[in-house]
Amino acid sequence: MPIIPTTQVKAGDRLETDVQTALGSVLLQEGRAISERDVEILTAFLIPTIDISRAGLEEAVPAAAAEEMAAKAEVKLTTLQQEFLNMEKLLKRTMSMMSSGLKLPVLDVRNGLNSLLEQINEYNVLTFHNPTPVGPLDVLVRNSVLSAMTSYQLAKWNKFPEKDWLPIAMAGLLHDIGNVKVDQAILNKPSYLTSDEMQEIRQHTYYGFKMLEGSTSLNQGVWLAALQHHERIDGSGYPMKVKGDKIHPFAKIVAISDMYHAMTSNRNYRKAESPYLVLEELHAGSFGKLDPIYVQTFIERTTQFHNGVFIKLNDNRIGEIVFSDRNNPTRPMVSIKGEIVNLAQQRQLYICEVFSTK
Repeated sequence: MPIIPTTQVKAGDRLETDVQTALGSVLLQEGRAISERDVEILTAFLIPTIDISRAGLEEAVPAAAAEEMAAKAEVKLTTLQQEFLNMEKLLKRTMSMMSSGLKLPVLDVRNGLNSLLEQINEYNVLTFHNPTPVGPLDVLVRNSVLSAMTSYQLAKWNKFPEKDWLPIAMAGLLHDIGNVKVDQAILNKPSYLTSDEMQEIRQHTYYGFKMLEGSTSLNQGVWLAALQHHERIDGSGYPMKVKGDKIHPFAKIVAISDMYHAMTSNRNYRKAESPYLVLEELHAGSFGKLDPIYVQTFIERTTQFHNGVFIKLNDNRIGEIVFSDRNNPTRPMVSIKGEIVNLAQQRQLYICEVFSTK
């Protein structure tokens, strides 16, 4: 159990004791396998030394093997992450089937989604670490699985009847299924779309509705979420410019989930935005665009961290949340090396990442 300087810590080292901040909060827990991001946190909090186990790495294992062991420790998946990848594979296979004119394998998809949702208590919208897929990343598939989980959480938080939770998750999973009928060259275009190309993309709402409509094994709200997830309360959305109560509640939930995950993910034509800035944009969009109650609940619940959570600001400084104001949930007070930074007052700063210390 050597105590070594933080500067000598390697990815894959395992903590023998908790690491605490100067304020007494647990920074990293005993038994944790150190990642590159953890090293960054330790450095930011000026932790001089830590107690680690390395299983005689220097003496017994060649350098190349040591690096391989560290890499394996880094990519060890949680049960939630493994089920997430399983759901991605299933959805990708399902989309391939449906693009060929086959019917949706409802039972298989429902069973796969149930297996994923059994781990939902481990899911936090802001801190979930997306696992690396086997093969190339399919952005559309990833967004759909994330939207399924977030839609399920939104249904619970907004007190939908429990019987609706799984159908709402299914609506999140299948809301973009119509994209399999869109010209793939346009769908995957690495630059901005022309007006004609945008019109073709917008047809995915009709395509998805037609593909799901009439399935007696699916709640009608699932069909309508595919059709209406781009509609807006003031009638400015598409494809039919319907307003207010004409938009199905499932579609209103899925619209929030879809927007959040689309904006916080890298795309061909733009980089991912900060989760906290996206929450602020969703709040602005709740005035006439999105359901304001659903959005408010989403912001309150996703930012409901206990004090002592560690974050990174857009200037790359790492700090610790010490106070959250209910009136400014996306802009708490943060302690950085003993200095209190009030993000509600210093608007040029914002949180760009939240570190999970579990």
